[in-house]
Parts: sequence; structure tokens; C-alpha cells
Amino acid sequence: MRDLGLGEEKLKLMLRRMHEIRSFEEKAEELYIRGMVHGTMHLSVGQEASAVGAVSALEPNDYILSTHRGHGHCIAKGADIKLMMAEFLGKETGYCRGRGGSMHIADVEAGNLGATGVVGDGIPISVGVGLSIKLQRQDRVVLCFFGDGAANTGSFHEALNMASIWKLPVIFVCENNQYAMSTPVKKAFPIENIADRAAAYGMPGVVVDGNDVLAVYRATKEAVERARRGDGPTLIECKTYRWKGHSKSDQQRYRTREEVEAWKKKDPISRFRSRLIKEGIITEEGAERIEREAKETIEEAVRFAQNSPEPSLEGIEEEVYA
Repeated sequence: MRDLGLGEEKLKLMLRRMHEIRSFEEKAEELYIRGMVHGTMHLSVGQEASAVGAVSALEPNDYILSTHRGHGHCIAKGADIKLMMAEFLGKETGYCRGRGGSMHIADVEAGNLGATGVVGDGIPISVGVGLSIKLQRQDRVVLCFFGDGAANTGSFHEALNMASIWKLPVIFVCENNQYAMSTPVKKAFPIENIADRAAAYGMPGVVVDGNDVLAVYRATKEAVERARRGDGPTLIECKTYRWKGHSKSDQQRYRTREEVEAWKKKDPISRFRSRLIKEGIITEEGAERIEREAKETIEEAVRFAQNSPEPSLEGIEEEVYA
């Protein structure tokens, strides 16, 4: 671990962020079951390492672009979880004043430029952000998350080609959770790795264990340094797995319970926790305290959201259009 250049406090923060993501998602599902959430949602339980590992390689002023499965990205980027929960419950105190909901949380001040419910839409937007960074000669990069399904959209190919031609400071992070809704990767791609497509656009393509937060960090850190030097983009494929369905309407008839249980044994949080204990970074008691504090943070956010006002009918048109 020491060769990663990560101090003990940062390692502990990474574990805390992973626990916060897991707790947020579990609480989100509970609130949905209780009928407190409007619409649907897309949970990222099991994918915590890709979000935390990638974002931990960024500087505070760097940007990210998220997806419809983006709660974890928001938390990893340091969002105020109270405002996230308020937005999730459609309250006036939320990031988007309760108008965006689960799939459209944005925190521009923290560098989170937001999510989109359209599959793959963040990919070309990241090229625009990267071009803006380059034209303004800013010392920034933009990291764009997307799923395996988005890698089969036309905008994926157009965006990677343009980013490479112009050597833009973009890191493309594909969270390959094995399914695009119900379509398995093996049926959608004639190649072993999605990252292999990077070769066609003259950029590095890196495959990483998406359930190993330090492996994700290491790969992203190298890509960030490359982008910041002006050497152009990188495509990173994090092989991971979502424990829950695509959305709350997903009956998951396309996969077996045995498959899900096998992936749960690769739990990224348990793996990281065990490694930190083995390395002497934290004790068992310290790890338990981090998990407990993360859960308390989520409960506090729920109380804040529940006590927040509903959006008023008088202000229904405010901030909907520029």
C-alpha cells in the first residue's frame, strides 16, 4: 500500500466513502419500499470500489460526469449527503430543489457536473468539458462514468475518437457490471474486454478488477497524470457487478441466484476492510466505528430530508428552464 503514496487518513476516508455509498443505497431501497420515493431508482450496491477508487485519484477541482446509477459517484466526489437525500425525496432543500430526483443530482461547486437518465449521454458531454478545459488552459481533467451498455452507442465511438484526436484531458471509466439492463456482456460484445476498443482510437485501454478499490485507484491515477500532461485520454474498464436489479421494476429473471451470491463473495468493501486490517492501517474496532459512523451519516440525512419542505406550487416553474 505504501507505494501508492496514500496516507492512512486517505485510506480510511476511502473505506468510509464506500460504507456511505452502501448505506445510502440500502436506505434508498428501504425508503422506496415504504412508498416515500417517487419514480424509480438505480442502485449501485456492489460497485462501490469503482466509484471511490476512480474519484480518489482526482484533485478537488477536477470534474466528473455521472450516470443514472450515480449515487455512489456523488458521494465519492464529496457531495453533501443531506442535500442528496433531500433531492432523492423530492424536497426543496435538495441539490436541484427536488426537481431532479434520483437520476439528475448535480453538485457543480464540488465538480460533479451531474448525471443523465439517457444511456451514454455523459460521454460526448465529457468531450465538450475536456475541450473547454484545454481551450482555457486549465489544470483540470474530467472523468466520465458510464456502463457497459453505453459502450455500444454511437456517441461512445464518436467521443473517444474526438477526444483522442484533440488529446483532451478525459478519463473514460466504463463500469462493466456485466449487464445492460438484462442483456449480458457476452451477448452484446464480440470481444473479451470493452477496453480493447481503445486501440482503435490511439489511446490506452486498461482492464482492472472493479471490486479492488486500490487497483481502480492505481489505474485511474496513471490515466489522470497522462491527461494532465496533455497526452490525451484513457479508457478504463472496471469489471464489477451490481447486486440489485437494473431498477426497482427489474424482476431479474435473466440471472441466477447462484451467480449473484458468487459475486457477493467478492464484496469490495469486505476486501478493502480486510486488507486495511491486515496492513495495520486500522483495527477491527476502528473498522466497525467507520461503518457505524457512515450509517449514522445516512440516518441524519434522512431526518434532514424528512423535515425539509416540499417544493411549493408557486415556484414550480423556477429553475426548470434557463
